Amino acid sequence: MPARFRRSRPLTPTARVRRLRRRITTLFALTSAVGLVAMAVLAIRSDDARWREQLDRTMDADTSWAMGLLETDESGRLDTRVMADTMGTGCPPLTVLSLTPGTDTDLVVDRAPPRPCLSARPADIRQAAAVAVRDEAASAFDRRTTHGEPVRVFALPFYWPDAVEGDRPQGAIVTLSKTSSQGADHRRLTWLVSGGCVALMCLSAAVGHVLSGRAVRPALAALDQQEAFLADAAHDLRTPAASLHTLSETALRGETDSTEVLRRTLSLAQGMGRLVDGLLTRARLMSGTATLAREPLRLDQLVEDTVADAPLGEHRVAVRAEEAIVVADPDLVRRAVGNLLGNALVHGHAPGVPADVRITVARDGTVTVDDAGPGLPPQVAGALFERFRSGGGSTGLGLSIASWVAHAHGGSLTAAAGERGGARFTLRLPTSA
Repeated sequence: MPARFRRSRPLTPTARVRRLRRRITTLFALTSAVGLVAMAVLAIRSDDARWREQLDRTMDADTSWAMGLLETDESGRLDTRVMADTMGTGCPPLTVLSLTPGTDTDLVVDRAPPRPCLSARPADIRQAAAVAVRDEAASAFDRRTTHGEPVRVFALPFYWPDAVEGDRPQGAIVTLSKTSSQGADHRRLTWLVSGGCVALMCLSAAVGHVLSGRAVRPALAALDQQEAFLADAAHDLRTPAASLHTLSETALRGETDSTEVLRRTLSLAQGMGRLVDGLLTRARLMSGTATLAREPLRLDQLVEDTVADAPLGEHRVAVRAEEAIVVADPDLVRRAVGNLLGNALVHGHAPGVPADVRITVARDGTVTVDDAGPGLPPQVAGALFERFRSGGGSTGLGLSIASWVAHAHGGSLTAAAGERGGARFTLRLPTSA
């Protein structure tokens, strides 16, 4: 069948919650990434502008000092000898360009360093001076020297000493400065900021994954409790439902007296009602919305009543009970004992042979259930009380429910080999003392 005609399998509630967790994690990581990238770009651009601004201030100080040394001769022409004699023009390299009289764009070189420490292309020097004269303000450009080194070209316009307000600049002084060290520092900062940004984004994704996991954990726990409740309900109601079905078929065939049918139907309905109540109680206890109905009760009598109500058939069950008073929930303890007895009746005998079960109730609140069956299967002995673990023939919920009841009361449920070669289950409950 073509893929476009296939209907995608609907996701389970657990899968939808896990998908929501992945989406929350992704959204958290993307939000953090946007913020981190924006901060990184801002930091890199700020550093780039900062080192250029600092370099321009230094170059402006040099050219301003040199500008103070410019003079004019008796004929009104620019005289750069004092500047050259006082500070030199080789390093930092200072080039003085002046406008040709009668023009606004033609610049001529009045003073060029004979042996500059940095040499730029004449076109770059003229461009910087032309922009400074035109804008009547300092200008700066990033260029390269004749040897290919990165350099900063700075030009500052100057005026005649007798200039008045409104006069245009008469030329410009151009200086150069290396930018290789500043550029290397800026690239290093760029790599550090970029690497830190990537590391923080990974950390943000990890933190988001952990936080989203904690956020959806209650939902997953609720779903697990819901699935456990449904499975336990199906397990506990299967037997009385099957008995009702068999009883109904027997009554339809007329093989049983109607009064007996009604009596057994009523008994089964009452038992199913108790099971439903117990399941609902357990669900409320697991979700934390209810507490155990603890009360003093005669454990020996409860065990005897549970055995009397069990459908034994050909199986044999012997009870030896001492008077024992425990503090527990009667319905839940009855279910736990019934599950242990039912497990012994199903698994505690060889095929075709009736079960021989012995139940002992001690004064310390201990119930021991011994059978003469094949014993505990080695493959499930380590996880016997987990849900859906079974030796065969059942869904494996009975022992897990009994274990949960024992631990909910502060007791325990253990399994070991019995004296007759079968399995021995020991249920311990706290006594009234």
